[in-house]
Amino acid sequence: MIHQLACVATLLAALFATQPVLATDAFTFPEGFQVEEIAAPGATIHVRYGGQGPAVLLLHGYGETGDMWVPMAKDLMHDHTVVVPDLRGLGLSSKPRGGFDKKSQAQDVAAVLDALKIASVDLVAHDIGNMVGYAFAAQYPTRVSRLVLIDAPVPGIGPWEEILKNPLLWHFRFGGPDMERLVEGRERIYLDRFWNEFSADPVKFTEDAREHYAKLYALPGAMHSGFSQFAAFDQDVIDNRAFLASAKLTMPVLAVGGEYSFGPTMATVMRFAATDVQEAIVLGSGHWIMEENPKATVEMVRAFLDATR
Repeated sequence: MIHQLACVATLLAALFATQPVLATDAFTFPEGFQVEEIAAPGATIHVRYGGQGPAVLLLHGYGETGDMWVPMAKDLMHDHTVVVPDLRGLGLSSKPRGGFDKKSQAQDVAAVLDALKIASVDLVAHDIGNMVGYAFAAQYPTRVSRLVLIDAPVPGIGPWEEILKNPLLWHFRFGGPDMERLVEGRERIYLDRFWNEFSADPVKFTEDAREHYAKLYALPGAMHSGFSQFAAFDQDVIDNRAFLASAKLTMPVLAVGGEYSFGPTMATVMRFAATDVQEAIVLGSGHWIMEENPKATVEMVRAFLDATR
């Protein structure tokens, strides 16, 4: 049965790779972008890359895939080489049973950059991508020139225990043997709750986007992978506190919060972990910054990358 599911997943991934989930420009990377499946330890990472100039790596979070970054890729590609992977287990990357601690996923990132022969990057991350991005910067500090973390905590860093008390974050501890059966075939219902509750205005997370991501999260193994991202938090806390005990990050960090979500708390978190932190807030936005205020988000990131060059 496991072999059969793996075959189904491979066939579906191939179909999605050659044919967009929806025929909409919102999820179409610019002409000239290439797609590659890159081997990492225990996983295969689906990567889009294109443009020219210094490299910038864009990491997505839960409830989305690398497709969220299309508007930013379109802007940055004119003077950057833009690299956009799907995290292990999500989007069109492979769906292994393990390896979802962020220290391991940072090694996925290293494998992607090695395969593309990229020595260092500016790293921009959102949500779970923040956690992978921090783990990458902590393990490979010479490979990150500038770091942008957007609207999500980092396990074990700063006010982590207080953040966990927020009832909106119930899904961090959603687990047990029946969780996958509960959402199988109901992925859209499950994800709608996050798209609605974490938005300042749920209408801005469009119906096209909801259909697009719900289909990707309905792929075999995708919801297991999503739950596993959260189940790894306890290990992430251990790893991150060890990183922090060794050294704080010294590269420039832009800590961005949505006005109606993390707001200035993002900078509060990162000041525990880095020595050079700038604070920014995306006005009029909840958590889903690239859906709710993409123009401001892109301008904010570009200004930081340009100013610190």
